Amino acid sequence: MKNVADYVRTIPDFPEKGIMFRDVTSVIQDADGLHLAVDELIKLVKDIDFDVIVGPESRGFIFGVPVAYEMHKPFVPVRKKGKLPCETIQEEYDLEYGSATLEMHMDAIKPGQKVVIVDDLIATGGTIEAITKLVERLGGKVVKIIFLMELEGLNGREKLKAYNVDSVVKYPGK
Repeated sequence: MKNVADYVRTIPDFPEKGIMFRDVTSVIQDADGLHLAVDELIKLVKDIDFDVIVGPESRGFIFGVPVAYEMHKPFVPVRKKGKLPCETIQEEYDLEYGSATLEMHMDAIKPGQKVVIVDDLIATGGTIEAITKLVERLGGKVVKIIFLMELEGLNGREKLKAYNVDSVVKYPGK
């Protein structure tokens, strides 16, 4: 039987020499790969008591929505600045070369709600760290953060050490 890693295409030296790019599109372009990926993510939260799933665009949507659907939970999108139509809160975070801003609707998380964050990949952890700040500013409690893949060599877990973090597939290095 195949596992999720069997569906992940690895592209050496992309986007620069020395990087082993883990391509999630090869997972979602295969019906069995997508089904397995969602099932494995669900296993990571099946015993967690939570109220809502949050995911960043775009791959957090791809994996977070089917998990939310299967578990009969609402899904809250986190988007780049200027993409959400109602009143939002914002969080700026650092990128390798600059910064970015994420937004969430002001009414997306109710005080006291227990939140699971879903994304495809943890690298440096900056995006998810920003999302935890948004959730907490709205009064939510992050009870679990799950990823399909983890690049252990980039130490993203260090930024998220205060949280319960799990991933389906772990890759050493970058």
